[in-house]
Amino acid sequence: MAFHLPAGSGIKRVVAGAAASVLLASTLPLGVAQAASASAPTVALPDFTQVVAETEGSVVNIRTTEAVPVRRSSPMGPGGDPSDLFRWFFGPDFMPPGYGPQQQQKPHAQPNQPTPKERTVPRGIGSGFIISSDGYVLTNNHVVDNSNGIFVTMTDGKEYKAKVIGTDARTDIALLKIDAKGLKPLVIGDSNTLKKGQWVLAIGSPFGLDSTVTAGIVSAINRDTGDYLPFIQTDVAVNPGNSGGPLIDLNGHVVGINSQIISRSGGFMGISLAIPIDEVMRVVDQLKAHGKVTRGRIGVQITEVQDDVAKALGLGTAHGALVSSVEPDGPAAKAGIHAGDVITAFNGEKIEHMTDLPRLVGATRPGTEATIQVWRKGKAVDLKAKVAELDQKAAGQQGEQAPSASGVDRLGLSVEALPADADQNQGVAVAQAQGPAADAGIEAGDIILRINDTDITSPKQYASVVKGLDKSRPAVLLVSRDQQSQWVIVKPQ
Repeated sequence: MAFHLPAGSGIKRVVAGAAASVLLASTLPLGVAQAASASAPTVALPDFTQVVAETEGSVVNIRTTEAVPVRRSSPMGPGGDPSDLFRWFFGPDFMPPGYGPQQQQKPHAQPNQPTPKERTVPRGIGSGFIISSDGYVLTNNHVVDNSNGIFVTMTDGKEYKAKVIGTDARTDIALLKIDAKGLKPLVIGDSNTLKKGQWVLAIGSPFGLDSTVTAGIVSAINRDTGDYLPFIQTDVAVNPGNSGGPLIDLNGHVVGINSQIISRSGGFMGISLAIPIDEVMRVVDQLKAHGKVTRGRIGVQITEVQDDVAKALGLGTAHGALVSSVEPDGPAAKAGIHAGDVITAFNGEKIEHMTDLPRLVGATRPGTEATIQVWRKGKAVDLKAKVAELDQKAAGQQGEQAPSASGVDRLGLSVEALPADADQNQGVAVAQAQGPAADAGIEAGDIILRINDTDITSPKQYASVVKGLDKSRPAVLLVSRDQQSQWVIVKPQ
């Protein structure tokens, strides 16, 4: 539905505004008016026409089809069952009111029933763009997933049947190939150079309206939404059908693929997300070479580093990835990484946010020896780990027996030696938690692995460490629960 402003309403506002400006200037002395005019900043909006003219011919419309079963003809003959018309639109299980399940004709319940035939129906519409002159096309995986036919339509109306070279659901990337030569590909840009406030364009087919251009600015960089990738957030209008289309800077270079919107209505509400093109091209290289993506792993589970934990560990600002557990016999365990370590760099690249680590490790080829920097006991330690393949399994490991017991202490804890069958081979078990420890969330059954920078090896050693804690400073305890570790702040009494 289109909405129209009342005739002349916009012009009246502009003229009225201009008249007010002239009136204001005329009431000022000549010198003051000239000075005000000279000091007023003049900012020209960008002209997108040249960028659009150079790029829109490389953006394509993608339509997909899927196969659905054809319902068997009614035993009453063609047109004998009026409900068949509704089933065509609402699905084969549609039943009119008052028509019970016992009255429904079930083809599979009849003997010697032939296999139901299938028919091909439209599935969806998306966008994509050309990345090579010989017909490679990029789009989103969710645009082509579960389809039995993919058709790429150029801006001049030519249509090609596309072949899927490879897809990657984790990054939502699909690489297609059409049988065409001499195409004009878009220039791949550098998403690492993007800045907040920078103008960008989206070209695609929202609601099937092909070759539609929208513009906006970059709202945020490295937006973490809980997915595998950090997204480019923009306020460019993106709607269903824009998926897979390019995000383009004012140089006409692709800096991302429009992939998601954040919306309560299902339509655009001012927030759209694009996959950074640098991440996309790393996936494309593997899809071209192997048809699939192979990722690395080091065998750790991680959590975010909180501000108070960072200060207590002497880390300064909160950054890095806190290791909550280490897979027994995995690459990290073999490298000497422990629960409670904070991974601050991987192969020389700083880990600012927790989500940076899986992205960097995943992009590393399995079998590569990587340098991992961890923060441990107040200093940085460099370790070497051989990156494994993501789908490998690791063997379990049983803990060793630990002795003795202890009583209630200044932290509000009563601890004891670990049982013989514990999964941990270090630390002490919490028998009772009260006072400051209970307030901090520690419970009976938890395992205390470290206090500040001191590893806990026995109840006797634990008691000695607690006795020496400074009452004026909170202590930070590395606590393990269900094989997950977390730093907890407790103030000694």
